[in-house]
Amino acid sequence: MRLTETIKDLAVAPAAGYAATKVMDPISMKLYQLESDADRKREDTARPGLPYEIAAAKTLRLLGVDLPGTARQRAGMAIHYGLAISWAPVYSVLRRTIGLNPVLAGLASGAVMSLIVDEGLTPALRFSAPNRAYPLATHLRGFVAHLAYGLTVAAVTETAWKLTRRRP
Repeated sequence: MRLTETIKDLAVAPAAGYAATKVMDPISMKLYQLESDADRKREDTARPGLPYEIAAAKTLRLLGVDLPGTARQRAGMAIHYGLAISWAPVYSVLRRTIGLNPVLAGLASGAVMSLIVDEGLTPALRFSAPNRAYPLATHLRGFVAHLAYGLTVAAVTETAWKLTRRRP
């Protein structure tokens, strides 16, 4: 990939990551509502809070910054959307360097994000309870929601590339 192509791809990433999060969140919520009462109860009991809010609180504490409640919640949302935006270029890398088709690249980028971030880093950094504390339905819901994230990144990125005549 040439540097100019990379820079242009990075310009698309914020819109793709933001849109993908806007699609992923309601899908995740709908799937949560479809879970059994027992699974929802087990998840709610295990969850110490929203992982991105816990990440924000821990990060702010490390920096010696004390924010009031609403500002701390906004910091959590900044982490949530910031991660989504920063992960979006993974799709472009898969498309341009490996040559995966759009659907496979979208599914792969979403799946890898789910496995690395949700299943790996989030519990390892104690932004959530350990994985085994949650029912299987929680993990499957997260995985499916991240597949939707990846497919949305693909749709936004491919649309931008088509409009600018830059598709690989």
